[in-house]
Formats: sequence, C-alpha cells, structure tokens
Amino acid sequence: MLYVIICFLWASIWLYLLLGGADFGAGILELFTSKGNRDKTRDTMYQAIGPVWEANHMWLIIAIVILFVGFPVIYSTMSVYLHIPLTVMLLGIIARGTAFAFRHYDAVVDDMQVLYNRIFTWSSLITPLFLGIIAGSTVSSTINPDANNFLDAYVFSWLSFFSVAVGLFTVAICAFLAAIYLIGETNNDTDKKRFISKARIANIAAVIFGGMVFTAAWKEGIPLVDWIFGNAVGIAAITAASLSLVLLWYLLLKGKTKVLRILAGFQVTMILITTTFKHFPNIVILKGGGHLSLMEHHGHDKTLQALGMALLLGSLFILPALFYLIYSFQKKTAAGTDHHH
Repeated sequence: MLYVIICFLWASIWLYLLLGGADFGAGILELFTSKGNRDKTRDTMYQAIGPVWEANHMWLIIAIVILFVGFPVIYSTMSVYLHIPLTVMLLGIIARGTAFAFRHYDAVVDDMQVLYNRIFTWSSLITPLFLGIIAGSTVSSTINPDANNFLDAYVFSWLSFFSVAVGLFTVAICAFLAAIYLIGETNNDTDKKRFISKARIANIAAVIFGGMVFTAAWKEGIPLVDWIFGNAVGIAAITAASLSLVLLWYLLLKGKTKVLRILAGFQVTMILITTTFKHFPNIVILKGGGHLSLMEHHGHDKTLQALGMALLLGSLFILPALFYLIYSFQKKTAAGTDHHH
C-alpha cells in the first residue's frame, strides 16, 4: 500500500504542475501582455481555464493530505522550516482565486476591476515562483534541523541562489505551458501567432533559467548533473524531452497544433522524472548529509492502509466527475456557448 500512496503523491504533484501550472501561466502571460491585447488574452484565458480553474487545486490538496497523514515527519519538517515560502504561496493562491472570482462575477463593473486584474496577474507570478523555491529547497541541503537562530532555521532554509533559480524556472515553465495550451483555444490567426510568439519567449526564458539552475547547483555543490546524467533513466528522459521540444516547434512551424499540448505535457513530465528519479525515495535532503525518505519516514502501517484505500476509492468518484466536467464545458464551448460574465 505504501507504493500506491507514493504513486498518488507523485501523480498529484505531476498533475498540479501540468494543470495548475498552465493555470498560473495564463495569468503570467496576461501580466506580460501589452494593454492593447490584454482583453483578448484575458477572454481566451477565461474560456480555457474558467470551467476548471478551482479544480486544479484539488491536486495540491491531495498532495498535502498524503504528506500530513502518511508522512507526518516529512510534513512537519517542511511546514516548520519552509513556513515562510509556504505561507506566501498559499496567500498567493487565495488572492489569485479571490481576484479571479470578483473580476468575472462581480455584480458591479467599476474601477475595482483594475485592482482585481493586478492582484490576479501578480499572484499568478508569485505563487509558482514560491512553489519552485519550495521544491528547490527540499533537495538543496539548505534545511538545517540543528539551526539555533531564526535566519538559519527559517530564512536561509529556502533563500538561496539554487532555490530562487528553480522558482524562476518554474515560472517560465508555467508560462510556456499556458501559451501552448492557449494556442489551441483560438481560431483567430492573429491571436494564434501571438500565443506562438509568447510560447517561444517563455521557452527561451526556461532555457535561460534552466542554465541558471545548473549554475547555482554547481556553485552550491548540489549534484544536479549527476541526478540527470548519472543514470540511464535520467539520460533517456532528458533526451526524450529534447526531441519532443524539437518536434513541437516543427509542428508549430507547419501550423499543426492538435498534439502540442500532449508534447508540452510530455516535456514537463520528463523534466520531473529526471530531477526526482536519482534521489528517490529521499524527498527532503537535509544540511549535513541527512535526508527524509518516503520509504523510511512514513506513518503506521494501519494508517497507510486506511489512506491507501481512501485514495483508491476516492479516485473512483473524483476522476470520472472531473473528466465529465471538462468534457461538458468543452462541448458547450464547441457549440458556441458564451461563458463570459
């Protein structure tokens, strides 16, 4: 049952990065869109994420519940030493969701819409930034359980060159996913070209920030190169990601957009595999050489049995309902139903 729970944990993180990441990325694209095209970008984005924007956070909730119930030592360590970036990320999620709701469903359209838009776009940037910072902090050996002062325990546990670089890389990946997804949401050639251009810019930014991640890892002694290129799985995954990227841009040049989302999702999946496979099951790497392992630091066997059964049974109800939600809204959109409020 432990392996079932670990699979659900990995899948929930993966789905949150793919679906929630594209969701955040749409706000990032809006932030960096010219005023003249911002309304068009906003309308296209709402058509794409409007039906399921809140459902995306379900994957984050599942991951948190799994850690809280099944791996309490790992959960408590992360929530204590990374409580500052976690709080910022959660506040960003709340602010973003609130602004999204008010700017689309507010009964009165007035100057407050400008404030809602700013909160939405900036929180769309801040939230994945700190999500990436948290991810980078868990594997960068910066969490120090023996720290005896506030800065070492609660600030320098996450504030490092590597963690910030991972955060910026996460932002670029989210923007790239959103641009690729939104290409298929418009039939207007002008808008399609705009999103293709944004996808290219986000892709270039991802390459630059990716280089920054490798530079930071080298400077801070993090064996990132070994994690990626020191095993057959990592080499195969990074090769597949590179080849799929070449194919993606080839299809873009040919004007074929049907499989772009699959290719973009595949690339992110391969990147996730390359960065997690080598140090699995160590989900948190501590300062001084210690680690927290999914195989060692888990809860009681009876707790794992109950959690595993709850996840298996819950998925039987949640997943079909979610797929039907997406299908029903896509069908309405295809029929020309207006979802704007």
